[in-house]
Amino acid sequence: MIKENIGKNAGLIWQALKSGEKEVKALKRNTKLKERDLNLALGWLARESKINFREDAVGSYVSLA
Repeated sequence: MIKENIGKNAGLIWQALKSGEKEVKALKRNTKLKERDLNLALGWLARESKINFREDAVGSYVSLA
């Protein structure tokens, strides 16, 4: 069951990122995912090379690969 939830949450993140790069905090807020669920789904997408990460002095950002 958890694997299906991770996949579903990865889909929510994918949809949110279609409009462009998002700060991780904003992505969490927009998807309304708990931090644990967000991190699991981001890990899933990262493992599949579907997303890119970027950091600067302000925060961490995610975009579609």
